[in-house]
Amino acid sequence: MRKKELKLIVTFHTTADAMAMEKACREDNIPGRLIPVPREISAGCGLAWCALPDQRESLLSVMAENGIEQEDLHEIIF
Repeated sequence: MRKKELKLIVTFHTTADAMAMEKACREDNIPGRLIPVPREISAGCGLAWCALPDQRESLLSVMAENGIEQEDLHEIIF
């Protein structure tokens, strides 16, 4: 079983934004992955971007550069 740790979860209004986030992060070599939205969070679409909290500024920058609209940012342990 994986060790639980603090993660930054970015939720999106649309699946298109979630997919655009994955593409943009891959192109810019920003670590993270798409996950189903955790139960503790409710979101417009069923996908979220999961990354380490220290990636917050990089993620915000990538979203701004690529016109990706986030629903919310959450820090949770899982």
